[in-house]
Amino acid sequence: MGRHFGDLARVRHIITYSLSPFEQRAFPHFFSKGIPNVWRRFTASFFKIAPPMALVYLTYSWGNNVHEQSKRKNSADFENDE
Repeated sequence: MGRHFGDLARVRHIITYSLSPFEQRAFPHFFSKGIPNVWRRFTASFFKIAPPMALVYLTYSWGNNVHEQSKRKNSADFENDE
């Protein structure tokens, strides 16, 4: 029925080695090295990312507040109307 996608070309003189997935450890040193590494990476990037994000949030909320205030009618303009 034809060739499968992995067998489209014949590669010669290249040796590949692989380890069975059953012999690998899925999460080696997850708690002893993984969590401290995540904490280190988080603290290293937090102070680079948090101030611009806070500035964007404050600017966005200020702009929404100004927009909502500008949509209101001025009651002094309608004092003499009946």
